[in-house]
Amino acid sequence: MSDPLAQLWATIEQRNAQRPAGSYTVQLLEAGENEILKKIGEEAVEVIIAAKGEGDDRVLYELADLIYHAMVLLAARGLAWADVEAELARRFG
Repeated sequence: MSDPLAQLWATIEQRNAQRPAGSYTVQLLEAGENEILKKIGEEAVEVIIAAKGEGDDRVLYELADLIYHAMVLLAARGLAWADVEAELARRFG
């Protein structure tokens, strides 16, 4: 699997199913949706701050964090990254 988003999603699904000790993803999932939403909010703010003056490398770093946390939210809600892809396809289909 060479697609980084597919690879990340597969890892999140695996962590959600197997719940290995010490996994940050598992910690988020077990903390619940409110904690995941808090992290998404924090990451969104960090994207904005980075875009307003911290350079492109920082913007990319923070966007990657935001996407990761959004994927964790999907997993917590029983949704899939493919659902997002399907919604995008519907919009641009």
